[in-house]
Amino acid sequence: MNENDGKEFTQLGVKPWLIKQLFSLGIKSPTPIQKGCIPQILAGDDCIGAAKTGSGKTFAFALPILQNLAEDPYGIFALVLTPTHELAYQIADQFSILGQPLKLRVCIVTGGSDQIEEALKLCKRPHIVVAMPGRLADHISGCDTFSLKKIKYLVLDEADRLFSESFQDDLETIFNALPAKRQNLLFSATITDDVRESKLLPLNKDHLLTWSETDTQLTVNTLDQRYVVCPAYARDVYLVQTLRKYRETTPSSHVIVFTDTKKECQVLSMMLNAISMDNVCLHGFMRQRERVAALAQFRSNLKCTLVATNVAARGLDIPTVDLVVNHKLPLEPKEYVHRVGRTARAGRSGMAISLITPYDILRLGEIEDAIKTKLTEYKIDDDEAVKIFTTVSVTRREQEAQLDNEEFEQRKRNYRVKRWIQAGVDPDMMEEGLEEMRRKRIKAAKKAKLAKLKQVQSQIKNEDSTQDRLHNETEDIDASIKSGLKKVNKSLMKKDDRFKNVIGKISKIKRKADNVKAKEVSDSAKKKKVKVVK
Repeated sequence: MNENDGKEFTQLGVKPWLIKQLFSLGIKSPTPIQKGCIPQILAGDDCIGAAKTGSGKTFAFALPILQNLAEDPYGIFALVLTPTHELAYQIADQFSILGQPLKLRVCIVTGGSDQIEEALKLCKRPHIVVAMPGRLADHISGCDTFSLKKIKYLVLDEADRLFSESFQDDLETIFNALPAKRQNLLFSATITDDVRESKLLPLNKDHLLTWSETDTQLTVNTLDQRYVVCPAYARDVYLVQTLRKYRETTPSSHVIVFTDTKKECQVLSMMLNAISMDNVCLHGFMRQRERVAALAQFRSNLKCTLVATNVAARGLDIPTVDLVVNHKLPLEPKEYVHRVGRTARAGRSGMAISLITPYDILRLGEIEDAIKTKLTEYKIDDDEAVKIFTTVSVTRREQEAQLDNEEFEQRKRNYRVKRWIQAGVDPDMMEEGLEEMRRKRIKAAKKAKLAKLKQVQSQIKNEDSTQDRLHNETEDIDASIKSGLKKVNKSLMKKDDRFKNVIGKISKIKRKADNVKAKEVSDSAKKKKVKVVK
């Protein structure tokens, strides 16, 4: 390093020893969010930072924390909260690398690992604790062998996700264990009103920096965003064809496939493996050692495809990912942003392909409005897809039959019961209350969905006709939603040149698939007949 190296970091107030660490990682200059946030954090301000994935958010808070820790090293100095195991381990790794000259001690506190071992590490007062809210709340409630009363920094990474309802009780437990005087640093790719105006975590409004990119487009320009139209019943077939077509030109590229549930993730992974498409999967019902092993295989290129739920959507930094595939579109546009942000990171190029059916046009439109980008088609040969229809469908059913549904449900219940017992409450009563909350949530979600459909339909046609079509909503809300979605998606397809011929295309694919199936049945019957004659 010469005297001009790291000049931009020096101007931000970063000390030479940290700049040397950055250079050893190949980082020569700060990113926009680092330029915007580091000086104010060093000055003692609270901070809300929003930037696209892959923009260097972790170092924006890690550098000031480590610089101040070096001046007054003690534990526990900073607490970093994150919504997923994988992100916790990634953040801990980045702190450890930057903090090597300090002999930094980092403790990871997540579910799925030995709680007693975590407690022993917390007793030793590590400098940095990186934790998931649920497990840390368990430690706070269950033992008094460590204290968070002297922390100087509280960081919420993926803050919008952490402020969702599912983490609320755990966050309250944690925040009550923290000192009133501290710096609060909130970061995410998307910052919501819940984050800005949270009653759970009031920020220092007199010394608060809110930083966001001047470019309001939520996805990067180097990301090529595509869609594949397919029949709902043939989604798996078109996933296989999409992966095969992409790998024709890039056989060893890293690919992430996102789907919506843990069970679907497991079945898809098993199905792809069964048809010789090697992959590993990642979802919340896997044990911690299984999740770490799966990510290690993917990172090291031993497995080139990762099938995952949204646990892999946030913060996960694997620079070599070339393609993200949405097997099913996420419910919220911001989740789409996080998913596709796994590729095209830090100036690299990448591609995201979403499989959509005639029932997904409304959801696709909401995503396109949010990202201010229209997806273009990734063309798949329908004739080739039809040829593998039977193979993929049969393999899927075979893998579903092998999957132990009871084990999946039992893992889920065991985790809940363990948490409730540790909290000193009756599991049976909690289970009953949880079921009631679930029913209320579903009912509220359905009403909100119906209201949204009304709003969209009123934009397409006049208000009176909309009211007539959805008049029976109180009698059968599910039927009203299904009918409304069908009408809305059909209307939207007619208005969009990309999808005007979709219905005809889907019908044509079905006829071809039926013909192939009939031929296979006929050929099978002929073979059996020949065997009988012999």
